[in-house]
Amino acid sequence: MSQQRLEVVDPANPPPVWASLRNEAEAAGQKEAALASLLAAVILNHKSLGGALSYQLARKLGDQELRAMSIREIAEEAYASSPDLVEIAEADLRAVFERDPACKGYLQPFLFFKGFLALQTQRVAHWLWGEGRDTLALYLQSRMSELFQVDIHPATRIGRGVFIDHGTGIVIGETAVIGDDVSMLQGVTLGGTGAERGDRHPKIGKGVLLGAGAKVLGNIEIGDYAKVASGSVVLKPVPAGCTAAGVPARLVNCPTCDEPAKSMDHTLADAVYVI
Repeated sequence: MSQQRLEVVDPANPPPVWASLRNEAEAAGQKEAALASLLAAVILNHKSLGGALSYQLARKLGDQELRAMSIREIAEEAYASSPDLVEIAEADLRAVFERDPACKGYLQPFLFFKGFLALQTQRVAHWLWGEGRDTLALYLQSRMSELFQVDIHPATRIGRGVFIDHGTGIVIGETAVIGDDVSMLQGVTLGGTGAERGDRHPKIGKGVLLGAGAKVLGNIEIGDYAKVASGSVVLKPVPAGCTAAGVPARLVNCPTCDEPAKSMDHTLADAVYVI
């Protein structure tokens, strides 16, 4: 009797997201017969991640004013025009799976995590904004806020591999910029400091970790791989690799841990706790 060899999976080259998502959906459908129809409609009946994602967003966002079929057509148009949007969605799914210890695979965030779904809604709205279709983009922003309690302006520029954990209460302004591989938790605000117009919102660098309830206000820069502690109010720039904590925030350690957004390390330097 010949022995079967196990396949060695290279961590640097994980299985494709779409194939894994389909496998998870098939397994879940066999285990939970009540969900088999839903899993087939949302995932298994589609030939690509883009097709499934457009269906899922339409299923969530559709209402009496703008039917699900119309939203699906809008999303499909966006993905056909900018195929990188689907590649970015893959990166976002990977980010959730890699950084959220409660996440067991790609199926959970794709179906249920409002942070992921709100982010994909904003990406379609951002494409509409770039096409000059402002009113429709703002409509999607409104639906996003109503459904997911996440309010991100369509003009906001957001990189790939972004993880929004829980999502509730996140508010991000029009001229904010968010780099690749950023992680943020519930209650984060990237806002302005007054009624001035123009470029007035924060610029968040690559790999930044924004803790729960963090408020970053004004046209300031949070450097690459910096960390903003939960509940902090940041009014001044934070250098790359540093941690800001407090109200108002001050720097508590430079450098902070390596790649805080990926490790989700919310701890502070020991000196902060000295009384």
